[in-house]
Amino acid sequence: MNTTDQTAPLPGDFTGEWNADTMQRMVSIARPFFKRWFRFEVRGLETFPSGGALIVSNHSGLPFAWDAPILWVAFFEKFGYERRFYTLGHDILFRTPAAERLSRMGMLRASRDNANKALRSGAAVMVFPGAAHDAARPTWEQNVIDFAGHTGYVSMAIEAGVPIVPAVQIGGQETQLYLTRGTWLAKVLGLNRLVRLEQLPVSFGFPFGLSVGTGNLPLPSKIITRVLDPIDITAQFGKSPDIAEVDQYVREVMQSALDELAAQRRFPILG
Repeated sequence: MNTTDQTAPLPGDFTGEWNADTMQRMVSIARPFFKRWFRFEVRGLETFPSGGALIVSNHSGLPFAWDAPILWVAFFEKFGYERRFYTLGHDILFRTPAAERLSRMGMLRASRDNANKALRSGAAVMVFPGAAHDAARPTWEQNVIDFAGHTGYVSMAIEAGVPIVPAVQIGGQETQLYLTRGTWLAKVLGLNRLVRLEQLPVSFGFPFGLSVGTGNLPLPSKIITRVLDPIDITAQFGKSPDIAEVDQYVREVMQSALDELAAQRRFPILG
């Protein structure tokens, strides 16, 4: 007889548990590397709300996007490790041997149910609406906010009754020279059907030069993150907000902030 509990949560499902010790160990290891290699800066956390909040960010730097862990470091240094911070991630992350470890680090399988439960618990939740489409964009498009038409994050915030906190990051798309998203290549290889991947980016970097799947090591690009003021959707757009209108406003606010960061950036990689 099969005694497996079919209702048991899988890695990446929200359970309400929070492992502060794991996050503290991760940050203690990651911070010196991030500080020396990426010379990171995180600005604007002083306006971050005290309760649940949905952090909406652009996404940069496949296969290892540094935007989330860099914000983790700054967030926990400011608010402490007892304050919960979850990040929504692609299903493929939870099909790897690292799935359990990722869960202990606050990674959640990207779903509206997981986001709603985490947000209603009072946690901060980070989402990347543009997903791999955004993270795999060519380097010359790095200063463009592109969510690929995804607006589900707005519904997440409305359903949970929490503000949206936009965040923009610059520098991650300079860790390699991204040449193409490789959407056509992913389609030819059937990756969307096999593992729900619609991009297989092609880049140029160190040490392999031209790379399919961006297997090069990250260049020491200076990464700056700016956390913007929270957006109270109901207060600004009413009790029955138009999803498209909210999405357009969020993207406009983020694009303006990213333009400012780009104008301040004097040289690629060096910052």
